[in-house]
Amino acid sequence: MAVRKIIRMGHPTLRQRARELTEQEIRSEEIARLVNDMVDTLHDYGGIGLAAPQIDEPLRLAIIDMPGGPSRYGDITAMPLTVFVNPKIEVLDGTRAGYWEGCLSVPGLRGLVERPQHIRVQALNLACEPMELELQGFSATVFQHEFDHLDGRLYVDLIEEPGRLAFEEEYARYLLEAD
Repeated sequence: MAVRKIIRMGHPTLRQRARELTEQEIRSEEIARLVNDMVDTLHDYGGIGLAAPQIDEPLRLAIIDMPGGPSRYGDITAMPLTVFVNPKIEVLDGTRAGYWEGCLSVPGLRGLVERPQHIRVQALNLACEPMELELQGFSATVFQHEFDHLDGRLYVDLIEEPGRLAFEEEYARYLLEAD
């Protein structure tokens, strides 16, 4: 297990589509080690999600570990540490809402991004078993954000109003209360 360096916006791996994993790869020791490294890295950096491309591994693999309970985004449903392999998202309702997103690969910034708020996620776990989740609200936003990394997208690409991008300190001082 090791904490890996998270690559930042500008690194070419963050802009390429990650490749799918085969069943043999999913069950391999190499992927088990990678997932352990991702967990260590996520916890060390203090995030709630991490995609393999963020540690320069262009694979369709992401982890989410989201504490539940009250937050500035409302009452959030907990998502215990879960591994998602080759995930796919289906939008169930196109109604959109905006959240101020941040990203470990875009440190120090926050941006308002509007995303669909009702989705279905299909993926495999590390035993190659299919999983399916239906998510709404902030949870739907988190999953879309993480899985965007697998397609070479960053949240900054989705900001519709350039004035809705701010450094975290200014966001906390001037924008958090306004929203």
